[in-house]
Amino acid sequence: MNITVFGATGGTGRHVVAQALDAGHRVTAVVRDAARLDVPPRTGLTVVTARLDDRAAVLQAVTDADAVVDALGTRRTGPTTFRADTARVVTAAMRDAGVRRLVAVSASGAHTTGDSLPIRLLVKPVLGWFLRHEFADMLAMEDVVRASGLDWTVVLPPRLTDRPATGRIRRRVGGNVRGSYSMTRADLATAVLQAVTDHGVRSASLSVAAG
Repeated sequence: MNITVFGATGGTGRHVVAQALDAGHRVTAVVRDAARLDVPPRTGLTVVTARLDDRAAVLQAVTDADAVVDALGTRRTGPTTFRADTARVVTAAMRDAGVRRLVAVSASGAHTTGDSLPIRLLVKPVLGWFLRHEFADMLAMEDVVRASGLDWTVVLPPRLTDRPATGRIRRRVGGNVRGSYSMTRADLATAVLQAVTDHGVRSASLSVAAG
């Protein structure tokens, strides 16, 4: 399978790239700075340096892909539309290229469906206030993805850590996973790649967390 990964130098994206290559997929890693990609050159890996507001470069990156993974993020703490803006560019390029499958990473913290009452009433309002700008951008990105007309899945992880992969992943469609409030980025990458080929999570939000 040919997989294009946006956000390939990020904490999750680099795991997606490495795991996809280990699984025998061909990967196009889209980066703004190739020097930041810590995945060594290997068979099946193509690195494309592109600005995400360069529509022609993004179109070239997704052309001939079987699936696209959007693992983009931002370190901005103030108001931002980065995720929504880049989602518009990526989804438009996919439509132009005739590429259908999109898996986009957001965050379960921006949602309360399925949460227990204490989490929904006590924890999420505080978390939502501190991360209000990031969550607003993520929710806007999700709206762009859902309205794209593509074959999409939005993956919703909890707080992420850089610990080693555990291989234990819980999943829930349509509501947050209960009782598990973190997972490793390596496990998230595994969940993302599983979602790429899972017909049961298409046109759905998929909450994931440590098992």
